[in-house]
Amino acid sequence: MKNQDVAYFRKILTQKLDELLKKGDEETLVLMETTVDSADFMDHAALETDRDFRLRMRDREEKLIYKIKAALARIEEETYGICEECGEEISIKRLKARPVTTCCIGCKTRMEALERAVGA
Repeated sequence: MKNQDVAYFRKILTQKLDELLKKGDEETLVLMETTVDSADFMDHAALETDRDFRLRMRDREEKLIYKIKAALARIEEETYGICEECGEEISIKRLKARPVTTCCIGCKTRMEALERAVGA
């Protein structure tokens, strides 16, 4: 992979990581500050539904943060853009679509087909 491509992906991944970390800090404050003083059951139910949704979203964001950090580590190790399954280069087009990917499209397609076959 060319140095300019590596720099591009490092920048994209770092920006997304910073964005997610900032959002996480803000979300934590919202969750801590949210209370309902009303004794109304519907108010409590709405609050719990909103809190549950926020926690699920935060969980998904935490998983993405982990993947971004792993991708940045691969950049430092100079293995970013190499398929973990077959060892071939992952296309720039695929990396632009999913910068945290660890597999080329061919290997990912085979993995998904196997998952569908096993799950069926």
